[in-house]
Amino acid sequence: MKKYAVALGSFDGLHLGHMAVINKALSFKSLGYVPCALVFDVHPMSVAGAGAPAELMTVQARDEMLTSLGLEIKKVSFESIMGLSAREFVSEILCKELNAGAVCCGYNYHFGCGAKADSSELSMLCGEFDIACEVAEKIEYDGVAVSSTRIREALQNGDIESANAMLGREFSYDFVVVSGDRRGRLIGAPTINQNFPDGFIVPKFGVYVSAVFVDGQLHPAVTNIGRRPSFTCDDLRSETCIMDFSGDLYGKNIEVKLIKYIRPERVFNSLEELGNQIAVDAKKAKDVFLKYNFLSCI
Repeated sequence: MKKYAVALGSFDGLHLGHMAVINKALSFKSLGYVPCALVFDVHPMSVAGAGAPAELMTVQARDEMLTSLGLEIKKVSFESIMGLSAREFVSEILCKELNAGAVCCGYNYHFGCGAKADSSELSMLCGEFDIACEVAEKIEYDGVAVSSTRIREALQNGDIESANAMLGREFSYDFVVVSGDRRGRLIGAPTINQNFPDGFIVPKFGVYVSAVFVDGQLHPAVTNIGRRPSFTCDDLRSETCIMDFSGDLYGKNIEVKLIKYIRPERVFNSLEELGNQIAVDAKKAKDVFLKYNFLSCI
């Protein structure tokens, strides 16, 4: 029977702190253990009554990334385990269900009924059940622990550089392209429009330098997130002008990576004025794109 090295955590965004836990689980491959991530069907806070925080990545994107890193995914119902004591969680879930040979968690991991047990208690209980336990150290950015909360705050403030640094990759989203106003024609570049699903983080309204991966090639782009006040629109969306590309992407899922916040949304008095500003934004985006060192594999 396979033994597993289980990575524990919310994995909300798979930031550098989460990666420290995952890398510890992966290190047990040398002992013949199969690395896996234990994830819940819903965010614990949605069941606890506080409401789930905005997603930094979709569940599908999270699972795909975990799989690409070399982990199996073990999904359990949070409601089914939320009443378990710390000891019951270790004995019933980690031992009996997962046959864990090793368990890895973050320094601030809490579990058990009411999340009353911490990583120290986990280590103690694992010792009793003959399970190796590794606790990842705190990962800091600007002298403060990396966290999903800090990343959300950075995105909502337009501080993309900090969000990307804490994620260890560019913040991105991969949503289906919907019909739009095709304003990219003003600078001779196609425009893709994407809607943010309910529950997903919405970065600060405004214009961003971005990068779009299409047909095996990464293109510089300009992305506007908001409600397009010049056109009295009320629907929230991401609108991206892709440079150095021609083609129809309607109906496809396209990944947009945000690199730098340029400016807030503003009202333009004419299409000509808007076109001039888009051209200025496009030049700035190309300049940033050419100098930018991507954090993630492309």
